[in-house]
Amino acid sequence: MRLPPLNQNLLTKQQVGSHAHALRLARQVLTAGGVIAYPTEAVYGLGCDPRNGDAVNRLLALKQRTVSKGLILIAADFAALQPFVLPLNHAQMAAIHASWPGANTWLLPAHPSAPRWLTGDHAQVAVRVSAHPLVLRLCDMWGGALISTSANQAGRRPARTALQVRQRLAHLPQLIINAPCGGARRPSVIRDGMTGRVIRN
Repeated sequence: MRLPPLNQNLLTKQQVGSHAHALRLARQVLTAGGVIAYPTEAVYGLGCDPRNGDAVNRLLALKQRTVSKGLILIAADFAALQPFVLPLNHAQMAAIHASWPGANTWLLPAHPSAPRWLTGDHAQVAVRVSAHPLVLRLCDMWGGALISTSANQAGRRPARTALQVRQRLAHLPQLIINAPCGGARRPSVIRDGMTGRVIRN
């Protein structure tokens, strides 16, 4: 399904509501184990059910990305991320929560039950609470966290529009939600939750 493009960088509540049909379709695709593309703060992301290994394999094949690198989880609140991570101490978690919602991704110790495709060859899971209103609604409708990795083949420039998703992927996801990204110039900063060290600026 394709929706008319919006000119604004940020969506109002009314505009998010105008995408209600696309969001319902997205929930159906995710439930069926499919892959969607959706706008985030800076670039388009590819997403799927983080607990569905077949769906993750489809996503990795679209992106031509190795499972060893791990994947980012995005959510509407920290509660949706808790099943995948172990909390840090109070001061560390306070700094993390103070950065959300927003384009700030944190590496937290993986919960013992977190699937390997989320951690890759690491002991941590990358997580973020988004500030993008459409992502918040998407996660609410889905009822939990989603995988969020840039919509491009590995090593190539990420897509910033629905059209670029179509141009930069050899094979397309089951659904592309056509809406503007949040206006950030770069993908989210990634920091180590234990040390605060910047991993990706």
